[in-house]
Amino acid sequence: MADKNKGLREVVNRKAAYEFSFISNYEAGIMLLGTEIKSIRTGGSVNLSDAYCRFKGDELYLMSMFISPYRHGTYNNHEDRRERKLLLKRQELRKLQKRVKEKGLTIIPYRLYFGERGLVKVEIALGQGKKTHDKRQSIKEKDNKRAMSRLNKMQL
Repeated sequence: MADKNKGLREVVNRKAAYEFSFISNYEAGIMLLGTEIKSIRTGGSVNLSDAYCRFKGDELYLMSMFISPYRHGTYNNHEDRRERKLLLKRQELRKLQKRVKEKGLTIIPYRLYFGERGLVKVEIALGQGKKTHDKRQSIKEKDNKRAMSRLNKMQL
């Protein structure tokens, strides 16, 4: 059987991991139009770096995520930065909504990928913004890890 998900392997918002410390992660489905899913499957560009999540009533929406227009689409092609509804269980939505209101946390879309059944999933994270000293610490840890891996390679 041919791999029908050949275009997209995984899109990760690395900027989010630098800017926020994650408290908990959730896997959410996403409501996409036909041309959006076709664009993703054929390798169209997807960008999560400017994306964010917002509640409208009791529903969670993914705002400002870029999906390039489908090449073979007609005048019915999708808008590239439209809002898209996220699909979560009602309990998870209530929990997220309560935590965002109470503690000043935010919901960040971190990763976009194909699930086991071939459906597009979004990994969202409940996170809190890092202070500048926390960011410096992250950079320092990453540099130390890189230096250790270089030393290990040289010893082999």
